[in-house]
Amino acid sequence: MLNDEKIDISFNVYDDANGGDPDTKSKTLNHYHYLLWNKPLPNGRILTLEKVGRTTFYLYHESALGNFLLSSDSIIHPYDYWKSMKHIIDLFDKKVINNFHITGATIGGYIVFPAKRIDEKPTINCIRGMHGLIKDRFDLTLESIRRWYIGETSPLYRHIERYKNFFNLFTNFKGYIDFFLLNDLVDDDYHIKFYLPFEDFEKTKPLPRTKEEYTVYMNQSLQFVRARNQRILSWINNN
Repeated sequence: MLNDEKIDISFNVYDDANGGDPDTKSKTLNHYHYLLWNKPLPNGRILTLEKVGRTTFYLYHESALGNFLLSSDSIIHPYDYWKSMKHIIDLFDKKVINNFHITGATIGGYIVFPAKRIDEKPTINCIRGMHGLIKDRFDLTLESIRRWYIGETSPLYRHIERYKNFFNLFTNFKGYIDFFLLNDLVDDDYHIKFYLPFEDFEKTKPLPRTKEEYTVYMNQSLQFVRARNQRILSWINNN
């Protein structure tokens, strides 16, 4: 598979991570990112990528556009390892949660972000899991990115700002969405289709609080990753 220019959208990236985090330990996941994002940017310039690493895998770009070391990041989270969610997770059959994991471990459940820390501050990958108003929700992360592009504040604004050279590669939010094939998480006006009802960061709790809310969150997450997998497959077949 690594020598092929095809992507298996059913491949579980944990299968070749050797018990580690697929973000840096799955050679197949790294290769899939290489195939997908090695392409023209919205401005027409090519984001040429090089695969780097022998035991931990990254992507690297160096040109007049800048130098970027990129790492994979999972964007689908069942939260079954979070102590604060145990009382909710325990209400579900383990097979249901396992299916959530398996689907989320396909390429549609991953993206890349800059991997190097700036000024000893957290990376985007790290801070979105640490921040109490985001809690690793990718729809909330994407809303923060959307607001950054139009100059509006959000819990992640200053963290995104540190990596503005990377985000500027995509010109605007539409460019970012289209480049990373995230269209199934936005509507026709490029507003976020949140997994759960959302009023604002300071008013809406990020984690599901009931079995019913978790079910909605899970179903919306799975719908997104399945749709994105099909979009990825279509893009690969056409390119």
